[in-house]
Amino acid sequence: MGKINKLLSTFIVAGLVLTGCSGDKTSKSASTEDLKLTDVTFPLKEKATLRFMTQSSALAPTDPNEKLIYQRLEEQTGVHIDWKNYTKDQFVEKRNLALASGELPDAILDAAFSDYDLLKYAKDGTIIPVEDLIDQYMPNFKKVLEEAPEYKSMITAPDGHIYSFPWIEELGSGKSRIQVVDCLPWINVEWLNNLGLEMPTTTEELKEVLLAFKTQDPNGNGEADEIPLSFIVNQGGEDPAFLFASFGLGDNWDHTVVSNEGKVIFTAAEEGYKEALKFFNELNDLGLIDVEAYEQDWNKYVAKGKDSKYGLYFTWDKGNISGMNDTYDVMPPLEGPNGEKNVAQTNGFGLDRGRMVITSANKNLELTAKWIDQLYEPLQSVQDNWGTYGDTKQQNIFEFDEKAGMLKHLPLEGAAPVEIREKTNIAGPLAILDEYYGVYTTKPEDAAWRLDILEKNMVPHIKAENFYPPVFFSLEEADEKAKIETDLFAYVNRKRAEWMSNGKIEEEWEDYLKELERLGLSTWLQIKQDGYDRTVKQ
Repeated sequence: MGKINKLLSTFIVAGLVLTGCSGDKTSKSASTEDLKLTDVTFPLKEKATLRFMTQSSALAPTDPNEKLIYQRLEEQTGVHIDWKNYTKDQFVEKRNLALASGELPDAILDAAFSDYDLLKYAKDGTIIPVEDLIDQYMPNFKKVLEEAPEYKSMITAPDGHIYSFPWIEELGSGKSRIQVVDCLPWINVEWLNNLGLEMPTTTEELKEVLLAFKTQDPNGNGEADEIPLSFIVNQGGEDPAFLFASFGLGDNWDHTVVSNEGKVIFTAAEEGYKEALKFFNELNDLGLIDVEAYEQDWNKYVAKGKDSKYGLYFTWDKGNISGMNDTYDVMPPLEGPNGEKNVAQTNGFGLDRGRMVITSANKNLELTAKWIDQLYEPLQSVQDNWGTYGDTKQQNIFEFDEKAGMLKHLPLEGAAPVEIREKTNIAGPLAILDEYYGVYTTKPEDAAWRLDILEKNMVPHIKAENFYPPVFFSLEEADEKAKIETDLFAYVNRKRAEWMSNGKIEEEWEDYLKELERLGLSTWLQIKQDGYDRTVKQ
């Protein structure tokens, strides 16, 4: 698979308030008239305007042009962007309405296009192929594809065209890539110390520790207000999938692992998966699981975490839940009842193919392509991804060392990195290769910290050599796969939560397996296997 393993994925918390913004309230048309600009060089002699759609966090300005990063881009290029901006929770719905109406912007940035979306909208002519634009007008992006040619094959659709501009972020490779484990377990070491307990090493010891957290007042306030174990079931990094690996192959957000022989396996039909759910039900019956774990949202989860209510919880980075303090530390993988100690890989990657598209309404392709190419300049990509420097109105992610020509990450000073990022960055398209660290930027403090945790605690226990790569399925495959997943994953995730809270898994397991088949599991596995085989042979 070559450099396909040199990939990273990070998460961004969804905003919860709908806002809309257009820089030009009087716009009669969604796209821009033909500006008749050729042989474009920046900055333009006369300012030009393009009309883009995008999304942003509720924490960010409703008008993206209030961000310093966009103000600098406008100054550098002479291109003003008239934005139609929506917060993340409403963006996809608003985007789809615009695409269906034919009132198309020139382009969509941070487009959130799935592979299926790319192929569907390419087939009906809503978006255009961009490989010729890359060749003719995009030297920065072209250089990225030359330095890391595996990405060109990964963004090329089965029909041979490229329909989008990707987000690429590398931090580590193979088993040592930063997203190899999503849902890390964070245990309250202060409570362990207060009760004279050791870090648990087995699932049975964990149960005893959680019982002590429930009954022995570890926070010392005289009240039984401790929550021994919390999570958000079926939600990525906040799901307790990490513990499933103590019982077998483990689990992850897409219930997919790859054996060392290259076989694609559906984790939610494995015997070890059943045994893990029985363990969770036992914890539930003992009153050790947060009663809100099966229905709480992110805000509730964070609120309790910031009050240090949890004995054990799960997330990507404790800084976003309980803060960057010494109260919580990572719990290493546990040995299960059969002596199993394993860590399942998460199938996350530092590649999002559908981060930006150009629509068929665009009459200024050269100008648009050259503007997008600015986002792939190395120093600009670093800012696109994390945020900028020199902002006098809010905390900065970077300081710019002019002598070194490098952006240096500033200390976070207790701030949640995701919040600074959402307020100030662009989110892509962009490209950050491993080679950029030490040349264009420093490694983020939180990323270096996380990579160290993974290397010490998780990597030695990862048994599987393979993970599921970013396969670009054909429209027919994607269509069939999506149809199956709609009902299959809904059923699996519903039963998962039910069995954790209510039990009865032993009595219902055989019927469950039959229902998985009825919902198309075998077909789904074949599609996934075919895609995997194609990708790893490239």
